[in-house]
Amino acid sequence: MVQRPLDLDAVQAFVSVAELGSFTRAAETMRTTQAAVSLKLKRLETRLGCRLVERTPRRVQLSGRGASFLDHARSLLEAHERALAGFTAARQRLAIGMSDHVAGPELPALIARMNAQDPQMLIEIRIGSSAELLQSFDRRELDTVIVRLHAGRADGEVLVEEKFGWFAAPGWRRRAGEPLPVATMAEPCGVRAIAAELLDAAGVPWTEIFVGGGVAAVAAAVMAGLGVAALAPRMLPFGAVDVGPKLGLPDLPRLPVVLHTRLKEDRPRDTLAALSAAFRSAVRG
Repeated sequence: MVQRPLDLDAVQAFVSVAELGSFTRAAETMRTTQAAVSLKLKRLETRLGCRLVERTPRRVQLSGRGASFLDHARSLLEAHERALAGFTAARQRLAIGMSDHVAGPELPALIARMNAQDPQMLIEIRIGSSAELLQSFDRRELDTVIVRLHAGRADGEVLVEEKFGWFAAPGWRRRAGEPLPVATMAEPCGVRAIAAELLDAAGVPWTEIFVGGGVAAVAAAVMAGLGVAALAPRMLPFGAVDVGPKLGLPDLPRLPVVLHTRLKEDRPRDTLAALSAAFRSAVRG
């Protein structure tokens, strides 16, 4: 007796839920509704005769059978993509710009998620400042940019708002009577401008102790004990300390991450939806 084949859309829904840890994020990736994803997963579980995902009010977790099935599910989807690859035209190119303050340590996982969505897509990623990337986007050199909210622009879709703090290395102490040593990104950097404006408005004397060409360099200066920096927690190694409350520094606002795109075709938009959902999951932890 030939068994009925698995529904590939249902398998894709399961893999997306497993990788993103969220029915909501999986629905965003698949450009559908959370109810539709739940229905696909339920049908797959019925077809396999076992529960794949344990649902709790706070989190989504794979069952033992689900964890065992995950690698097989990925292999099935990869085989399907390979089978279709011989019938597709030349690789489609997707050029994405990401602000250095946005990309963060999750970038390898984000690239992997896009590739898993469409292995035949040629993905180009450029890292830079929000201002530079928006200029490239306006010149049509980039299809999509993901940047911090930029003054003077009301277009774009807010993906998430991210918490910022004043971070220092464990054990770092501010020297009494001296200006606050601050590690920053080079101009033009929107986060640098906001931090400077808030310190000046609060009457906090400060001085630049280090200027980095990227967030990784600024984080390294912080962990080396040079001073403090205004950064999102996910940009720093484990152990960095938010010293803002202790030093009486002004609260930093939650800063939006904004998506600008001109993509209209389904295929690149599916890849972009996968990136957006994975990014939201990374920022929200």
